[in-house]
Amino acid sequence: MQMVHSRFNALLSACVLSLIATAGWSQSITWLGTLGGSESWAYGVSANGVVVGWSYNAAGYPRAFRWTASGGMQDLGTLPGGDRSWAYGVSADGTVVVGVAENAAGQRRAFRWTASGGMQDLGTLGGRYSEAWGVSADGSVVVGWAYNAVGRQRAFRWTASGGMQDLGSLSGYYRSSRAYGVSADGAVVVGETQDSGDRWNAFRWTASDGMQFLGPLWGSSRSEAWGVSADGSVVVGWYGGNTTSAFRWENGVLQSLDTPYAFIGGKAFGVSADGSVVVGTTVGGAPQQAFRWTAARGWGGEDLNMTYTLWTYPSQLYEARATSSDGRYIVGWGRNAATNRFEAFLLDTRLQRCAPDGDVNCDGIVDDADLLIVLFNFGNRYR
Repeated sequence: MQMVHSRFNALLSACVLSLIATAGWSQSITWLGTLGGSESWAYGVSANGVVVGWSYNAAGYPRAFRWTASGGMQDLGTLPGGDRSWAYGVSADGTVVVGVAENAAGQRRAFRWTASGGMQDLGTLGGRYSEAWGVSADGSVVVGWAYNAVGRQRAFRWTASGGMQDLGSLSGYYRSSRAYGVSADGAVVVGETQDSGDRWNAFRWTASDGMQFLGPLWGSSRSEAWGVSADGSVVVGWYGGNTTSAFRWENGVLQSLDTPYAFIGGKAFGVSADGSVVVGTTVGGAPQQAFRWTAARGWGGEDLNMTYTLWTYPSQLYEARATSSDGRYIVGWGRNAATNRFEAFLLDTRLQRCAPDGDVNCDGIVDDADLLIVLFNFGNRYR
């Protein structure tokens, strides 16, 4: 009994020392609110913490937003005559936003937005509808999907000089494809495409090699690629069969990413510029949990609720959709207990100074909550 008591005291002392060593420093979670409506979702984040997504407004319409720490949530409007819009991607400096907006005819069109030019309709590939999901670091290349003249969805790559380019499919003109992510320089595009049996498969496209299948993904019946590193060498997404699992592909080598919980699958959506940080959500658990995988940590991912938000319970981070180029910022959505609604969040994982010393969670009080954070995270390694 004396030995157990001594070990407990040693552990407690170590934790207290750890608390002292990290005293006065904390990460931060910001709930982004709404545009006057009931819910909001975040899909993209720039290198400097500009967040994009969509929120319901007071009239109940979904509207694309751009959020900054200084200006809050800005409604980006719609195309002329439309009521609805959704934002999915943002450039590295936060000045270019891409997504989907309705026009006066109620048709959903891919858009590119800037403060000076407003919302630009990027057109289609001969059909009525299109959606933009990704944008290059400098905002000049936009990717997504659009209907062609025969009613098939086709992945596209858009530039101001060349317009909308059909990237094809793995099985010809009468099969569909969708693009979701693009490398920093706009040269590598990732997404999903139908094969000859109408199964959807993850792809990676370049101008020199065209569309290539990232598989086979362990006999899965479906796979999707969502994120790509700055140089295009790392691709992340998910594959499904009997279970759904996140994957990371690097230079032809596939890796299945374990989630923080046994027997629960996952989907990966975002990746840092160097490919070392991957974010997504668990699948098969109730409720789903936002997770992060890092190359430094190795096997298994982290539940972001356990790593960063013990002090916010019963708020929960459900889905992480994107991370900034350096892995510092993570965005997505969850349940904000304070407002009792689904809301977009911005997680800043960088340690920042609080006052007074010992206020680990930056709530203005040094109490048991601060010690518990250290206890539950004692021994963890972070990037």
